[in-house]
Amino acid sequence: MDNRFATALVIGSVLSLLSVIYLSAAVGTASWYHYFNPSAISNISDTAIDDFTIESDKTDEKAYTEALFQCNGSLGLWQRCITISQDHWDQHSNAVSDSPTLSHCVFLSLSDQFLEKYKEPGNHNSEIDLVRTYLWRCQFLLPLVALGFIFFGALVGLAGCVCHSLYPALGTGALHLLAGVCTFGSVICFCIGVRMLQERLPPPYGVRGEYGWSFCLACVSSPLQIMAGALFLWASRASRREYSLMKAYRVA
Repeated sequence: MDNRFATALVIGSVLSLLSVIYLSAAVGTASWYHYFNPSAISNISDTAIDDFTIESDKTDEKAYTEALFQCNGSLGLWQRCITISQDHWDQHSNAVSDSPTLSHCVFLSLSDQFLEKYKEPGNHNSEIDLVRTYLWRCQFLLPLVALGFIFFGALVGLAGCVCHSLYPALGTGALHLLAGVCTFGSVICFCIGVRMLQERLPPPYGVRGEYGWSFCLACVSSPLQIMAGALFLWASRASRREYSLMKAYRVA
């Protein structure tokens, strides 16, 4: 194998591995979007904690969103968290901690992810907001699809190594490109979903929102997957073209 092709495959494999690590960390953490409330720790209400922690209320979009506003909340694909003081937490739990503040997270089940969103959040008698519903579903499904594409791409690449051929790298590159598109689509869906939710439930005065490091990891993962796919495609096509030229030269 030409050194150029080997180098391209090694760099592509490293980029692919980094993208998997970044995307997995992004999916598994709750730092996609943060709300910052300067008076959250000293002015928190017990109702906000109850609305966030009670199992029956965790799917009430209006209740948990207002809790995120009030309690310096953070939103992820599979979980959401609030930050509360130790004194308030002692009233709801027997846990003991030396930290003045605690982060409490609620994890979402698969059935929770497929619940409908309403045009009036919290009002189940209002019309179903199909756009937000499918944006929410796409934002957590697309990263899983992307990881699946990368996994199958790795299997195709291993098959190529066993066969001592660069032709399977074409399939590996195409799968990585599809994974990059899926990851980028998830980021776009999340951004639009957050914006549409804030239009229906505007944050209170003084509360600001920012994208977190999990969101940044997902943003970085997408171009890494695309670059890895481009390198795999180049190595496969260039190798095939060079092989054809060498064959034609020998025949001549």
